[in-house]
Amino acid sequence: MLAGTSCTRRRSGSGPWRSCSPWSGSTSVSDPAGLPGWLEPVREGARTITADDLTRFVPPEGSDARQGAVLMLFGEGPAGPDLLLTERNHQMRSHPGQLSFPGGSMDPGDDGPVAAALREAYEETGLDPAGVEVIGTLPQLWLPPSNFAVTPVLGWWRVESPVSPTSPEEVEQVLRVPLAELLDPTHRVTVTHPSGYRSPGFLVGAEHDLVLWGFTAGIITRLFDHLGWTRPWDETAEAELPAYMLSGRRG
Repeated sequence: MLAGTSCTRRRSGSGPWRSCSPWSGSTSVSDPAGLPGWLEPVREGARTITADDLTRFVPPEGSDARQGAVLMLFGEGPAGPDLLLTERNHQMRSHPGQLSFPGGSMDPGDDGPVAAALREAYEETGLDPAGVEVIGTLPQLWLPPSNFAVTPVLGWWRVESPVSPTSPEEVEQVLRVPLAELLDPTHRVTVTHPSGYRSPGFLVGAEHDLVLWGFTAGIITRLFDHLGWTRPWDETAEAELPAYMLSGRRG
């Protein structure tokens, strides 16, 4: 069972799902001593990080922003500690080919952002939420172009399960990106968009030819900065987005 939740089984979408009661919101875990040592700073960081540490965009007071959540899932894969990401199908109308955390809008039946993040991860990748231990949440962040207020949920993949695209028309692939790869200065770039927007980015994947940028890269960058994990990198090293990522619409 997920730490901090009480779950029952229901049906949602194409398969079984655990509907979880409202999470306490605490960043503690039921057995913090059971976390790997490298993950402990993340759990502690969730206690102290503020929205201002992550972004200058926060939902305005009284905002009617759409509510959503993403799952920032830490695991230990073949190459060591890693993060779970998805790549959107290259033919999607919105954000084709974009790398992101599993997640999306909250449904009326979701009991808060934790339940929403786990449900979306299950629907996108087949992840078994029973194997995930929630270790905290980050402050709610706002995406002004889409008026989307997103809560990042931090999880430890305590009991791994097979993951793969459950809807290939939406998800191109599911990736486990090693933290060592994200922290390697040679894989850090500043990504430029034709609109003039610039974002910290990462070159990931087996050939380091996948561009991680935008909202997701921003969260990773700011969290690493807050934890003191970031290694100096050349911010003048620029990377352009591939054509397939420019064919859709933003927002």
